[in-house]
Amino acid sequence: MKKILLLFAGITLFISCKSGQNQSSKNSSELNELVSIMQGHYSSEIQSKEDKDYYNISLRMTPIWKEKGNYLFVEQAIFDKQDKPYRVRVYRVTQKSENEFISEIFTIKNEKDWIGKWATPKDYDKLTESDIELKEGCQVTLKRDGKNNFSGATGDKTCPSELRGASFANSIVTVTKNEILSWDQGFDKEGKQVWGATKGGYRFIKMKE
Repeated sequence: MKKILLLFAGITLFISCKSGQNQSSKNSSELNELVSIMQGHYSSEIQSKEDKDYYNISLRMTPIWKEKGNYLFVEQAIFDKQDKPYRVRVYRVTQKSENEFISEIFTIKNEKDWIGKWATPKDYDKLTESDIELKEGCQVTLKRDGKNNFSGATGDKTCPSELRGASFANSIVTVTKNEILSWDQGFDKEGKQVWGATKGGYRFIKMKE
């Protein structure tokens, strides 16, 4: 029997958001590249057909708050239950150095009020920075490996997790033009894995819409 809660708990720790000043006018071409390829609607359908231990997951990332920086509104759901996402977040991506980028993640207060608003994105203008809360220590540092190719991970034991007896969570991520690979796992204080995929990350393929 598939352990839905264990698998879903860690998917997409890697993408994020953080309150701050307007940076949209300061973006480098590399930062624009990363934010651009992250946007869109993704599915893990192919992987789910190849391996029954993986579900067909919908991952949808919609740009919001463009005047404030590089923000994305994210929903994840079983593909045929997209009206009931199990994960709702807001993310922001920033540049750390010439070849490094930081991705942080925020939870949303009253998240049910925002489900499905990707269909009318102007509605996100009503969402404010006071409505989101940073998940401390769960940011991912991504390095640009080449054109439309970024990879990275969370810090070593920096992202706290209490799910299923976990002490911390790790995430390993690769972002390319049409695919995101995210391997998220939770470990107890002895370093034993207690949730998350065991074979490898979820492979999300960007859909044509």
